Amino acid sequence: MEKRITAPISKEVAKELHAGDYVYITGTVYTARDAAHKRMSEALEKGEDLPFDIRNQIIYYMGPSPAREGRPIGSAGPTTASRMDKYAPTLLDLGLGGMLGKGKRTKEVIDAVVRNTSVYFAAVGGAGALLSKCIKKAEVIAYEDLGAEAIRKLEVENLPAIVVVDSEGNNLYETAILEYQNL
Repeated sequence: MEKRITAPISKEVAKELHAGDYVYITGTVYTARDAAHKRMSEALEKGEDLPFDIRNQIIYYMGPSPAREGRPIGSAGPTTASRMDKYAPTLLDLGLGGMLGKGKRTKEVIDAVVRNTSVYFAAVGGAGALLSKCIKKAEVIAYEDLGAEAIRKLEVENLPAIVVVDSEGNNLYETAILEYQNL
């Protein structure tokens, strides 16, 4: 099924999404990769605030290439989500609404998705140049010294994604294999 959603994402919208749904995301999305997640984790350990209010937000696991003239951002493809798995349950428990990346997630992340009525989306790897056309505005909001891994606030329009893990724990990577085996 094809759906259009607005980010940030509410729990009600997350409940309506099912593994395998094609989704077009419009609104505000934040980027963060390994180094930014490590810094956010360290900030939380020190009792400090995160650089943005993560409640109901979607974090896109992406580190863009430099923007070409006249564009807000360069190639903007997803990175492997499993590298953020040690940080994701804590962020989900703090209210993170969704994650966008590529690849499988651990049981701990999937359990946290279910526990928090969240969602994990996948974007198509290798399509960064095309995905960047959906990004209308990009601004570094934290950890500028990390370069491509700085946290960015993105304004996106019809950013395509697929629901991989829904709020009930259904996992497209598992159900698709079963479907294929039954053909």
